[in-house]
Amino acid sequence: MQSQSRRTFLRGTSAIVASSLLASGRGSIARAAQGKRVRVGIIGATGKGDYGHGVDVAFTKLPHVEIVALADADPAGREKASKRTNPAKTFADYHEMLEKVPMDVVAICPRWIDQHHDMLVAAAEAGCHVYMEKPFCPTLAECDSAVEALKKKNLKLGIAHVSQYSPVLGVVQSLIKNGEIGDVLELRARGKEDQRGGGEDLWVLGSHMLGLMRSLAGENATSCSATVLKEGHKVTKSDVVAGAEGIGPLAGDNIQATYTFPGGVFGHFASRKGMGLNPSRFAIQVFGSKGIIEMESGYLAKAQILRDPSWSPGRSGKSWEPVTSAGIGKPETRTDGSYEGGHLAAINDLLDCIEHDKETLCSAEDSRQITEMIVSVFESHRLGRPVDLPVRTRVNPLTLLT
Repeated sequence: MQSQSRRTFLRGTSAIVASSLLASGRGSIARAAQGKRVRVGIIGATGKGDYGHGVDVAFTKLPHVEIVALADADPAGREKASKRTNPAKTFADYHEMLEKVPMDVVAICPRWIDQHHDMLVAAAEAGCHVYMEKPFCPTLAECDSAVEALKKKNLKLGIAHVSQYSPVLGVVQSLIKNGEIGDVLELRARGKEDQRGGGEDLWVLGSHMLGLMRSLAGENATSCSATVLKEGHKVTKSDVVAGAEGIGPLAGDNIQATYTFPGGVFGHFASRKGMGLNPSRFAIQVFGSKGIIEMESGYLAKAQILRDPSWSPGRSGKSWEPVTSAGIGKPETRTDGSYEGGHLAAINDLLDCIEHDKETLCSAEDSRQITEMIVSVFESHRLGRPVDLPVRTRVNPLTLLT
């Protein structure tokens, strides 16, 4: 773990970017220096993913932002969204909006991910940077296309994996780097394991955990070995169904996956339908030679450390200690721990990265790597063996089951 050099690890300790950073810059965002506003267009899809976790409303809370247009094919949904965000113009077709209204940033809001690729590529072709709801895209081929479309015009992407912007994450990364739990041996994460447990949980909520796994491992995963079960038997072609939220072909109510990372570190993700209780196990734990750090998902997420090499308070008598944005055992002084607080941090990070021409804390490439980890689960199951990452198969592996 001492060799960690990945950008996400090094930059994760400064996840918050104040909106005052908009006051200087270049290109379209430099207008803020003259007191002008950053032009934002909103794309929603009422009944087909709607507006995510309030992505649209978050933009109304930022200074130097002007919502110049909103697009939604549903008339009633478009009217309702307009009352929340007060756009200068509204459209039924987002292509028309992008063609007719100059803008700097497009907010892609629908939760349904089958629309993400087309919306993102259209925004990129119009020369717009993007902030969008997660997950990224449903296939690696679409991820590749989206990354290329953004890269072609040097455009930035921010995505609502709000845990990646948490000030607690930066503290946890520092504790790991400074050897507070010794050498990292393994990471373990589980989904929410509600009625979505298994394949859907992996996509919708596991994506948060896999993002944290990458950030805490400090590297990209290099391989995956996984098994996907349905009611106790290995998933076959007959078990594949149309997934919710535009996920596409989906299967499994029990996911068991192991990832390898450089330096001999292993990561584990699991989700089994109906196994989640209260409190939930939806979190990630980092096991080191001297102790454990646990971190929940979310912006300003709860975290705690057990400085115990046995990993067993029952044997050692050690106790868990809270970790906040202020450090170990210190009271949390921040009050912006809502989902909206995460959006605001992510959007401000995006605007700062546009200004300074650098990558966001959860960039298009980071988003593609998270999707690689998801897709590799189904590809490993299909082939019946470990698979290397990046995954060679760029279509949904479940479509190739025989």
